[in-house]
Amino acid sequence: MLQLHAVNANYGSFQALFDISLSVEQGEAVAVIGPNGAGKTTLLRVISGLVKARDGTLTMEGSDLRTVPPHAIIELGIAHVPENRRLFPRMTIQDNLKIGAFTRSARKQFKERLAFVYGLFPILAARCTQFAGTLSGGEQQMCAIGRALMSNPRMLLMDEPSAGLAPVIVQQVFELVRQIREKGFTVLIVEQNIQQVLKAVSRAYLLEVGRIKASGSSAELIDSEEIRRAYIGV
Repeated sequence: MLQLHAVNANYGSFQALFDISLSVEQGEAVAVIGPNGAGKTTLLRVISGLVKARDGTLTMEGSDLRTVPPHAIIELGIAHVPENRRLFPRMTIQDNLKIGAFTRSARKQFKERLAFVYGLFPILAARCTQFAGTLSGGEQQMCAIGRALMSNPRMLLMDEPSAGLAPVIVQQVFELVRQIREKGFTVLIVEQNIQQVLKAVSRAYLLEVGRIKASGSSAELIDSEEIRRAYIGV
């Protein structure tokens, strides 16, 4: 479904990604794990077209992402839940969700998509007229995920969904990831919380200083002594 091969990316003269190759198949939930500053957010921004790859190949179901402008990538079925949620705080929950349904196909299915999101997150339905900026961190994350789901994406990119949340809310967020996966969505998630994310995905890539250092099943990586020592601390 999504294929990256030998992708390099820069911020000016600073190279952030080095020869990144990875794949995500339809229906999978795949994580990119690693410490802060590893290049995880940059990787998702490259897939979304917000940062241009210097070279390499990026394809989504055969479409060359390097030739598609950022605003059109969502039309290919890729929706991005950004780091820190990026909601419009002085707009209501429902208006934030409407923004996620701006594509032509999503506008035609607006009522159905809204009902789907409210069914997945009933608390958003109960508070639909509340300003997004007054929600708790966990509720804001639900709204950000819901906004992305309004476009009925084939692939959901999630950037550090647990960042800044209390531990009990973190568990709820990863339960939401599992629910989304069970609904049949394909998910690529970048995350520092390795213990939690490896329970919610089937495969993962370890990214360090812009390079993929390891990959494998969640079970293989959670049992890796190198990862346990360096990232889990046990």
